[in-house]
Amino acid sequence: MRYILLICISLLLFSCGSNEEEGHAHDAEGNHVSSGVPAISKTVWTDQTELFVEFPALVEGKTSKFAAHFTRLDKHQPVREASVTVSLIKGDSGIRHKVDAPSSPGIFSPALQPKEPGTYDLVFDLKTPEYSDRIVVENVQVYSSTAEASENVKEAEEGDISFLKEQAWKIDFQTQPVTEGEVYDIVHTSGVWQAAPGTYKTLAAGANGMVNFVSENLTEGSKVKRGQLLMNVSSEGLSSNNVQAEIAQAKARYDQAKAEYERKKELYEDKIVPKAEFEKVESDYRVAEANYRALASNYGAGGKQIRAPFDGFIKSISTSNGNYVEQGANLVTIGTDKSRLLKTQLSASSKPSKESIASIWYKDDSGEWNEVAGESIVSVGKEVEDRKPMIPVYVKVNDMVEMPEGSFTEVQIAMGNAEQGIIVPEAALLEDYGNYSVILQVSGESFERRPIKIGKRNGQEVQVLSGLQPGDVVVTTGAYQVKMASMSGSTPAHGHEH
Repeated sequence: MRYILLICISLLLFSCGSNEEEGHAHDAEGNHVSSGVPAISKTVWTDQTELFVEFPALVEGKTSKFAAHFTRLDKHQPVREASVTVSLIKGDSGIRHKVDAPSSPGIFSPALQPKEPGTYDLVFDLKTPEYSDRIVVENVQVYSSTAEASENVKEAEEGDISFLKEQAWKIDFQTQPVTEGEVYDIVHTSGVWQAAPGTYKTLAAGANGMVNFVSENLTEGSKVKRGQLLMNVSSEGLSSNNVQAEIAQAKARYDQAKAEYERKKELYEDKIVPKAEFEKVESDYRVAEANYRALASNYGAGGKQIRAPFDGFIKSISTSNGNYVEQGANLVTIGTDKSRLLKTQLSASSKPSKESIASIWYKDDSGEWNEVAGESIVSVGKEVEDRKPMIPVYVKVNDMVEMPEGSFTEVQIAMGNAEQGIIVPEAALLEDYGNYSVILQVSGESFERRPIKIGKRNGQEVQVLSGLQPGDVVVTTGAYQVKMASMSGSTPAHGHEH
């Protein structure tokens, strides 16, 4: 009897173990072994998120587990903290399953068991601490049997380069959809940086005295903050033009005039003194007050204080530490990079004017193109000079420009009316001996190198004459790494922890 009981318990345990995960056998290492249901992968982009999802074809009564890879497009990093609800919806009804955390960074593993065959929408609701997103995979088929699924599911289109999400997440990587935009005739020229009006201010001595630098590192090019004390001008010990003595005298006159004003004011209000007499006393008081406050302004323990009027840098110093200066002498000039004037030029044959220039691009100190709108053009020259057959164009740039005054930069000028065209970021281009290509993302982990023919360049963007269509997704950062993966000669092992 005991022997029979042991056999029954063993059979019961075997039965429970075999039904733990329907349709999923395991190999010796515990990995899933295909149950014969063909696999499906889908890639969908929203403005915020890329979803790449892999799952067995949906079959009535069978549980399908999803490997949903969520990538934040702003940083192209995996979604590390979020909940995901997957719903299978037909009309007003459906089923859903929610998981509260990823099974590994960026990868969520919900599961669904469809109840009946048909065509559904597969909906993924993503909720992160920063934002929420809804991603819909339309027209997903639920089959009545595995055999029907195997017969109808076709192998998805794949590129010839495999680059896993785990690889892309570990490097500086970014993609961008191909769009249609405005394309202009571009003039390639150069420009020189000049100081814009108001970007420099020269500070003068407010009194006679000796110059004392507050900082030992007060040199040309040093960064300064608004209100920062730079130097003092002290007249201590001078027998004449001693500002300290002048302030003391002005203070005494001011105090005396104030006392006289307050006394006469009471008498005037009681109609004891005439109006003309009171007005004379009031005028003397106001003058004494203005003189005292002017002398005492910016005066501290070290003398007259020289402070930076705004955030910027020291352009030049006109004196030395310990020098004697007279009132009004230039001491230091402060500049700022927050506004610059870019002088460029155009051929007179192009008949340039403010109206004919649509936009201007310049290269900054890091080699990146920056756009300046046409309304930032200050002026366009009206005539040419002998031996200078070019028309000067002055553009005000309000961005921070950390390039020395007088230095040159590359410039592109958009002229005339725009035409519509397919454009991609210049960063997406790969060049081999004058031939251009891009890395096209066919699906979440599948890429191909696509030859293209380019046209005009608009700063950071390039016109594509053939090879791409609007809506295609190209790699803009990390294209070289994907290219190298295509040259490795082998496909990397799949690293997903499904």
